[in-house]
Amino acid sequence: MIEIRPAGAEALLLVLAECPEPGLPARIAALADTLRQRFGAQLIDPVPGWNSLLLHYDLLRTDHHQLAGQLRPLLDAWQRQPVVDNGGRLHEIPIWYAGEDLPEVAAACGLGIDEVIALHSGTRYQVGAIGFAPGFAYLGELDARLTLPRRATPRTRVPGGSLAIAERQTAIYPQASPGGWHLIGRCPWRLFDARVVPPCPLAVGDRVRFVAIDEDTYRREGGEP
Repeated sequence: MIEIRPAGAEALLLVLAECPEPGLPARIAALADTLRQRFGAQLIDPVPGWNSLLLHYDLLRTDHHQLAGQLRPLLDAWQRQPVVDNGGRLHEIPIWYAGEDLPEVAAACGLGIDEVIALHSGTRYQVGAIGFAPGFAYLGELDARLTLPRRATPRTRVPGGSLAIAERQTAIYPQASPGGWHLIGRCPWRLFDARVVPPCPLAVGDRVRFVAIDEDTYRREGGEP
């Protein structure tokens, strides 16, 4: 059953499933677009997640009781819709697998470095959420053989373009920021640019496949030293 929960004074959290499911992020993204069109200026920002949708609303135009009442029939109709996984757009992203944690990751997983690269690049991922930092796309699910907890001590600065893993997810840091994930590669592409539309090429529900490249290709593609 869908749950509607207050999330602070000006937001509602819609819990749409107990746990992530294949195709669910794309359905949630489509629901976010539908609600944005339906409620217009009442909604400030819908934020899709793996199995939830956070709705920030304008407190001068509505409140959580009124909005929840309007949402319920729309959510019931959404829940009855047949599940169709259209796969989303596929992005093939080049990666130079030379992250500073790669040898440590291989040892912790009981694998060789080439095996880690093959497992990571051999999986097709789904964008389940975008957050933490502008353009930071959470991708899942990581092969179970690469599952590791976050680093015990986060770094104060992770270089932009760093490919990382933690638990059953993987992601690319779109800009330099603190971070506690394990760094296994480097992407030469810029995955967030506020000057272009859309600023992030990845959207919730899209698919991602990583393509292993060498250092020379990384440099030719514009990768930073």
